[in-house]
Amino acid sequence: MKVTPGELAGLLIIEPVVFGDARGFFLESWNQRRYRDAGITAQFVQDNASFSRRGILRGLHFQNPKPQAKLISVLAGEVFDVTADLRRNSPTFGRWHGMVLSADDRRQLYVPAGFAHGFAVLSDTALFHYKCTDFYSPPDELTLLWNDPDLDIDWPVKDPVVSDKDRRGLRLREVPPDRLFP
Repeated sequence: MKVTPGELAGLLIIEPVVFGDARGFFLESWNQRRYRDAGITAQFVQDNASFSRRGILRGLHFQNPKPQAKLISVLAGEVFDVTADLRRNSPTFGRWHGMVLSADDRRQLYVPAGFAHGFAVLSDTALFHYKCTDFYSPPDELTLLWNDPDLDIDWPVKDPVVSDKDRRGLRLREVPPDRLFP
């Protein structure tokens, strides 16, 4: 597998080895030993999947306390995936990274704890999968406003469909300092 650092400190873009023939393909989506050798030592405790239609935007979500690192992939369709660095001492604090993930390219994104995360669906439908290093904890979750003008994320969807929770997200400047990451 090929591992490339992302634009923000700690992000890793993973291209798994894909074995394909006329029948289809096979790939290892997670192998603890292989990923550890690539620098991902996270212990995953929960897998999640979501299904969404074109124009749906989910995020930007994070938990603190009980932060989650994530290993993200798209099993069907295509999304524009966004992470925002919320680690106060990071050289990339307050910056965002966006990239297309699709079932066709089979890339994965490793997002360490300390980031907000979201995605917008670009295909008719998308099946999104992610592994997490801590359990979902609603009392510890916060939502960063998907269209925060200070972040100025260049989403490739216009007038996305967002949940009420995501519509009411906080601007980065409104997040209490103790809910950001050290």
